[in-house]
Amino acid sequence: MPASIGILGGTFDPVHNAHLAIARLALEKLRLERILWIPTGHPPYRNQPLASAEHRLAMLKLALAREPRFAVDERELAAGHSGYTVDTLESLRAELGAETPLFLLMGGDQFSKLESWHRPDDIARLAEIAVFARPGWKASGRRARLVPMAPLDISASDIRARAARGEDISGVVPAAVADYISRHKLYR
Repeated sequence: MPASIGILGGTFDPVHNAHLAIARLALEKLRLERILWIPTGHPPYRNQPLASAEHRLAMLKLALAREPRFAVDERELAAGHSGYTVDTLESLRAELGAETPLFLLMGGDQFSKLESWHRPDDIARLAEIAVFARPGWKASGRRARLVPMAPLDISASDIRARAARGEDISGVVPAAVADYISRHKLYR
C-alpha cells in the first residue's frame, strides 16, 4: 500500500506551535509517512494574509527544517491557482493516484465551517478528514476522524497582534520564526 500522506493547508501567517503540534500528532496517531504543508496564496474568498507569500514561505521552511517527514508544497502560491482545497486535492490525486491514503488535517474551527467550503462532498471523497480539537470546539455534522488533542490556545491573529506591539512571541512560534519576524519587522 502506498505511504499515507497528511495535508495541512493554511495561510501560515505566521506558522506557529499549534500547527506543529497538530502535524506531529498526525504523524503518530494517523501513522503518516509525511505531511505536505500547503500555504495558500491569495484566494478571493478570504482575507488576504498580512505577510507576503515570500515571507510566509520562508517562515514555514524555517519551522519545518528539522523534520524530514515534513515537506512544503507551493502549488497554491502559483499564479492562477484557485486556492480551493478541492482543486488542490484533485491535483494531488492526479499526481499520487487513487490508492494513496490522503488525510486532510484541520482544526475543529475549520471543520465546523467545512459545509461552506467549495464542493465539501468532493473534499470528503478525495481525502479522509482528520479533525484536531481547538478551544471551545464540539464535534458535530460531517463524518471525520477525530484525533484527541489537548487544545492549544494559540492563534496567528494573536501572534500578529503581539508582534505588532513588540511583545515576545518566542513561546508560541519556533525560535527561527520569531527571529525571522523580528529581523524583517513583520506585523508591525
